[in-house]
Amino acid sequence: MSAEPYPRVVTEAEGPSLQSRRGVAILLLLSLVQFMDVLDASILNIALPSIKNDLGFSQQSLQWVINGYILTYGGFLLLGGRVADLLGRRLMLVTGLVVFAGSSLTGGLSHSSSLLIGARFAQGVGAAMLSPAALSSLTSTFRSTRDRNTALGVWAAVSGIGGAAGVLFGGLLTEGPGWRWVLFINVPFSAIAFVGAFALLKRERMRAARLANFDALGAFLVTGGMLLLVYALVKAPDVGWGTARTIAELAASAAILAAFVANELRVANPLVPLSILRVKGIAAADATQMIALAGFLPMFFFLTLYMQTVLGYSPIQTGIAYLPLTGGFIISAGISSQLFARIGTKPVVVLGAVIAAGGLYWLSRIPVDGAYISDILPGLLITSLGMGGVFTGLTTAANAGVDADKAGLAAGLLNTGQQLGTALGLAILSALATARTTSLLHAGHDTLAQASTHGYQRALMAGAVFLVAAGVVALLARNTRQKAPVAEEEPTLELAA
Repeated sequence: MSAEPYPRVVTEAEGPSLQSRRGVAILLLLSLVQFMDVLDASILNIALPSIKNDLGFSQQSLQWVINGYILTYGGFLLLGGRVADLLGRRLMLVTGLVVFAGSSLTGGLSHSSSLLIGARFAQGVGAAMLSPAALSSLTSTFRSTRDRNTALGVWAAVSGIGGAAGVLFGGLLTEGPGWRWVLFINVPFSAIAFVGAFALLKRERMRAARLANFDALGAFLVTGGMLLLVYALVKAPDVGWGTARTIAELAASAAILAAFVANELRVANPLVPLSILRVKGIAAADATQMIALAGFLPMFFFLTLYMQTVLGYSPIQTGIAYLPLTGGFIISAGISSQLFARIGTKPVVVLGAVIAAGGLYWLSRIPVDGAYISDILPGLLITSLGMGGVFTGLTTAANAGVDADKAGLAAGLLNTGQQLGTALGLAILSALATARTTSLLHAGHDTLAQASTHGYQRALMAGAVFLVAAGVVALLARNTRQKAPVAEEEPTLELAA
């Protein structure tokens, strides 16, 4: 790590500016990659019934269309981010695009359940290569504080828009040309990004000295530990949290990851230099992000079920219902990115988490005969206005002060926290919803629609609690506004000692 006590802010000559055409083009390219990555996390959900009928999936095997992607994505993120630092971000990005596009094409052409599941596993690996390479390319390209904050604001807005667009595109494509196009759509996006990467991003020199002493054991341990941890989290709602199987899987993943930490402390050239966690902002931002997303992202799952199974919305109607989220994200992310240099990230993140919690609280009151305008729309708007600030602030704080040769690792850490938070949140909230629904049905007082709605209410309320907890973690962190060598400041979020 650099001996400098603050992130280096460079002059315009050292990097493209957002006032230049090339700078704008690079931002659009990297935003497209992020949009595609987030889109694919949600676009298949609405297509699942059609996939089940067409390929003859069992109910148990169908879940692996989603879980297979989550498993390899979360498991390979840290490795993907670090390899991007060693081999070069452009090389990692274009390689990830090839893997992602190839597996998407294979999945779309699948005529068996096993081939589709295999394609989804490969797609997750491609995404784990793409995401940290794209984010680290962004933070290392725009190195003035103003441009970086603006670029990260766009990045955060695209992240929110991609989630909502995934539901809409999933409905349109499934009811239109068919579910296969939910996968085929990635191919032209990937082709555009592939050409753009070679045209706009500089080729980086491989770090031969580090490759010669590559920490193969560390790579094996962290990937194996993360794969087992994510697997345990996604399967726990089905097999039970207190079962011997779940406990054994969680204990084994903890042991493997502990061995990974011991290995990193021992070797001369660790895969993940643990000193990166001492960089101001990273630990607090990653922890806050994990907790916040555990509460926020499961919202899409429960609201989609509510709108389709209780209110009777079609897939297209459900997708359209999420569109107002995009406006809230754009407005919130734009405002937030302009506030960081003035007040730091901490106030923005805390306020955003509280606002988003209020939005989820509103949604937790949905009735069985709910109306979109009064019961769903206000909650979506409030939540998106809060989460835009949370996303932008935490992404900024988690990447401030990181040396260029560790930018991919920092991005991998942030994205790993996001995936763990999402998996953990969905597992916990699903268990709460199922317990509530089952209890009411056994009591015999409620219809299935009423009992299901009460289950969704409990899950959304728990999501609000997660966001309040994220706000508390951010509040306890120090709001560090580091002095830069020019008249700009780089805000970070740091855990209090």
